[in-house]
Amino acid sequence: MPAVRMLAMPADTNPAGDIFGGWILAQMDIAGGTRAYERANGRVATVAIDGMTFHAPVFVGDVVSFYADVVASGRTSLTIEIESWAQRGRTGEKVKVTEGRFVYVAIDDQRRPRPLPEP
Repeated sequence: MPAVRMLAMPADTNPAGDIFGGWILAQMDIAGGTRAYERANGRVATVAIDGMTFHAPVFVGDVVSFYADVVASGRTSLTIEIESWAQRGRTGEKVKVTEGRFVYVAIDDQRRPRPLPEP
């Protein structure tokens, strides 16, 4: 089940007419942050992007699904692997468009790292 699902709109395009990579990156961070929040049982902060690969462009009218899974955890941090898949608006074809590994840290009300709860 996707953590986030979005429709790519004309306002999200770059000068070439494709969806701007920064828009995709932001949606990936939202998806990863959602999964991290669930696992951390509270507030988290993005601290790193370990890797990011763009495989194919996203076009206006594509429905993009962002899948996020916890692949590692430490005392305060979580590594989330995120894949983005576009369902092409005109053909319905599903294409993997990006993947990346994002790192989040559980934080308290003063924005200091806090231990993750037991799973």
